[in-house]
Amino acid sequence: MSCQNATPGLNKGSQPRPENLEKTSHGATAKEDASTVLLENQLTPGDFVQIQRAFEPSEPSQTICMSREEFVQRMTEIVGWGTEEEYGELFDKVDVAQEGFINWDKLTSFLLLTLYEKDEQAKATVVPQWRDLEFLPVKHKDTIQRVIFLKSSSRYLTISKEGSVGIWGENLKLQEMLPITSDATKLKHLWVTSMVSLENVNKIAVAFTSKEICFYDLLSKEEFPCQYKLQGLKGTPICMDYWYNPLDANESILSFGDITGKVQVIAFTTALISLFEHPAGACEDEEATVTINWAELCSGHHKCCYTLGHKLHHGDWVRQGT
Repeated sequence: MSCQNATPGLNKGSQPRPENLEKTSHGATAKEDASTVLLENQLTPGDFVQIQRAFEPSEPSQTICMSREEFVQRMTEIVGWGTEEEYGELFDKVDVAQEGFINWDKLTSFLLLTLYEKDEQAKATVVPQWRDLEFLPVKHKDTIQRVIFLKSSSRYLTISKEGSVGIWGENLKLQEMLPITSDATKLKHLWVTSMVSLENVNKIAVAFTSKEICFYDLLSKEEFPCQYKLQGLKGTPICMDYWYNPLDANESILSFGDITGKVQVIAFTTALISLFEHPAGACEDEEATVTINWAELCSGHHKCCYTLGHKLHHGDWVRQGT
């Protein structure tokens, strides 16, 4: 790098001191009031223009470099405010390699990094401006067990213990209430424990105290028809989680924990085609419910999915899984 010392000749700057360095309303001087404010955080766009001009070479192939003494002297003259001590500290921050000189590129790199760190710190300390708490009218007759957001339709779903599903718009206005029932349990004994969205296949899975998980189609013309019913679980599922591969939506995993301390996993390999295999001779009606037995699923009968599981919780209820 061709480095040339700065040459004198620039006019002394006439920039006024920034407002935050003038006398305060209490009569304190700027130096007293802003003693903890860093110089680089007070420089204005006009100051940067003056500083850049000081580093402009007479020939494009050359680079103006300044020593510490020269930088301090030139900046106090050109910018028109700030102490020699402050400009000396700024030089030391820029010259981290202690080469004894700096140029415009080094100075701007330091300033950009400083501004970036300052912006990140400001973002980390921003307090959200929450609106006043608003109570939404609901028609659920019992405890709401789960709230999920459907990205495909920008709607929210709520489900309560007694089996009613609330459909909410993005503005949190209730649009519709629908019942979800299970053939295995009478309505008065129904108890929903959890619900998850199977986003890649536009379905929801709902777990019941009847030791079953039902899969409902969100795209059907009917009101959430039950497409698959997984029965015969060894323990009551009380929490569920769902994941799918964003690079291959055929690959997805439904995990659920139960009251016996077990965590079970169903890994789907052809989710976009079918979650489970239809039994031979089954009705071809698209709205008909396909019933799957858990033991049958664990035996490997279904080629489009397989199961995994572990028990490490010594009988404790598994209340959450991700």
